[in-house]
Amino acid sequence: MRFIGLLATLLCLFSPLLLAGGGVVMEGERCTMHIDFYSARFTAYQPDTGGNTEFCEDLPETGLTLFVLDYLHPSLKEVPVDFRIIRNATDQGRFAVWEDVAKLADLRPLTLFYKAPSIEGDASLQTEYEFTEPGEYIGIVTAGHPSSEKIYRSVFPFEVGRPRYQAALLALAIMGLLAVYGWRRQAGIKRTQRESS
Repeated sequence: MRFIGLLATLLCLFSPLLLAGGGVVMEGERCTMHIDFYSARFTAYQPDTGGNTEFCEDLPETGLTLFVLDYLHPSLKEVPVDFRIIRNATDQGRFAVWEDVAKLADLRPLTLFYKAPSIEGDASLQTEYEFTEPGEYIGIVTAGHPSSEKIYRSVFPFEVGRPRYQAALLALAIMGLLAVYGWRRQAGIKRTQRESS
């Protein structure tokens, strides 16, 4: 029972590292971006270094990166959508949300890339940016409402050019705990068998 409690605690501590932060989440084997009630499949590619490998958020290398939003909500084809990349100047790291970004007030000095609002008219938005430095960044996608002045936002912090070891460490910790649990359980079974014979 203590093992299950310890495993649950570890999963709670590391679960934010297993899920994409902010507005992008893993759903099945695909990344989905939520922009309030809108949704889109989110994929990033680094064609020069990663070929056709799909990235959900964190990018292993600097260099040319292609971002693709495949609209799942039909209204996204009819409203202005923009895309911005800023340096992460919040003190929240990969846990930054829109409220943290809004506190920065003027985003212009932090903005590395901005695609102005546009109505694409097709099923996806595609844009590219060349990262020249590793570091922490935040992607911000905004979309209008089809019949009002409302603006909806999705914020997704990500890292570029920095290896991430947390998921590997979690897997090793879980495997270690399972091995210890299995060993202790097996030892208990053998002891019980000896005592009963």
